[in-house]
Amino acid sequence: MPGAVTEKAGADRGVSDQTEARSASEGVAVEHESKSSEPPASGPRFTRRRKLLIGVIGALVLIVVCVFGIPWIREMLTTVSTDDAYVNGYVTFVAPRIGGQISRVLVDDNYRLHKGDLLAQIDKEPFEIAVSQKKAAVDTANADLQAAIASVRAIEAEARSRRWKLQSAVEGLENQIALLHDRVAALDKSKAALALAQADFDRAKQLLGTPAESRQVYDRYQEAFSTASAQVTQALAAIRQVRASLGLPIEPARDEDLGQVPPDLDQTFSSVLQAQADLIESAAQLGVVHSFDQSPKQMLAEFEKAGDIDRVFAKITAEAPAVKQAEAKLDVAKQELAEAELNLRYCDIVAEIDGVVTRRNVNPGNYVQVGQNLMAIRSLNDIWVDANFKETELRDLRIGLPVDLYVDMYGGRRVFKGRISGFTMGTGSTLALLPAQNATGNFIKVVQRLPVRIDLEGYDPDKNPLFIGTSVVPYVYVNQPPSGPDAGKFLQTHAPDAQTGGSPGNSMGGNAPGASK
Repeated sequence: MPGAVTEKAGADRGVSDQTEARSASEGVAVEHESKSSEPPASGPRFTRRRKLLIGVIGALVLIVVCVFGIPWIREMLTTVSTDDAYVNGYVTFVAPRIGGQISRVLVDDNYRLHKGDLLAQIDKEPFEIAVSQKKAAVDTANADLQAAIASVRAIEAEARSRRWKLQSAVEGLENQIALLHDRVAALDKSKAALALAQADFDRAKQLLGTPAESRQVYDRYQEAFSTASAQVTQALAAIRQVRASLGLPIEPARDEDLGQVPPDLDQTFSSVLQAQADLIESAAQLGVVHSFDQSPKQMLAEFEKAGDIDRVFAKITAEAPAVKQAEAKLDVAKQELAEAELNLRYCDIVAEIDGVVTRRNVNPGNYVQVGQNLMAIRSLNDIWVDANFKETELRDLRIGLPVDLYVDMYGGRRVFKGRISGFTMGTGSTLALLPAQNATGNFIKVVQRLPVRIDLEGYDPDKNPLFIGTSVVPYVYVNQPPSGPDAGKFLQTHAPDAQTGGSPGNSMGGNAPGASK
């Protein structure tokens, strides 16, 4: 821009010089005619006036050269510029997340909007029906869960009953064993009484008929002996009855005591085995697996070791397979409901960034697919300048150098401020779709251009907006110290922190996730 101003000033000076020369020539002709009519005494005075006019004109030219030429020369020596630069920025393509028929479109091209504004709507009726169905499915799954819990609680009550039945069976077995020992002791007592009665009866029998023993005494001892013998028979019958109830042989084997029982009788006793099997069946329905090799006393010991029996069964009930299955079905139904509600919310297509609508290509009634491009949003804040400097001009350029930006659409009335934020790792020719092949033998050296990114500083789109693609003439001040991150370097030392929006170095706005240039 300073060069253009200088050229305009030079053109103005040329026109002024021609006008003054024409005026001077006309003046000379008039003076020549006047000289012919006037006396020769006026010649020296005309010469002085002519010299004065020439001096004034020369002074004016010198002042113009000093005012415009010196700053221009100084600027040319302290800046690097190019006219191959333009405004660039992010663009976010709007696409639906669900498929459906567009019911209305609320924006058009060149509409300015804010993040979250409604752009278009997909017909919600099918998705509202889907939400209602999923809510019914959740209610059904919840009812199934309650039914499963009730069923498990019934099984829990049955298991509690069978647990006490097992304990009662074990206690009954122990009582039977104790009764057997008691009956054996009673048999021993009866045998001792029988032995005493028999001895008294034998002695009375020997003394019968003598004055020392009367018939009455003999009968009494005979009766006592018979009674003792009956008591032994009765005690023996009681023992046999108890042994039979315990599942033992009525007559023990040789050299075995009548009160002797096997040590594993609790594992072979029929009532205990039946109670144990019933408890194992109920526990299996609750998801608790017991081994048949486990003795009944060991099973009962596990319940006692676990602590409060109510807490044990409550824990077992919560982890029962039927309850777990019903809970899983309820979770699936809730997830499907959440997905249906999410799809219903996706019917509202909203703006993800602040910007201006461009490339709208959707109308009410169109059926759209997931990911179909509906329109684009150009950001007003996330813009920068891409300047393609010649490779011969890159020697003094570094990250952080200040830049003055002259935009053609504003002329010289507005100068934007910026700073260099990075260099593209490759020239335009190498990044092209079909890069040049210089190994064919007909190489011609061409000065390459490298894209340099310039971020705007203090940019306010409401006051002086910049449009994508407009031409810019940047002036980089290479004699001023660089500032900001990675100042004075060619390459950035690290990637910027993850951002929810905004281009690095632009303090006015944010990058939209998924935006592209």
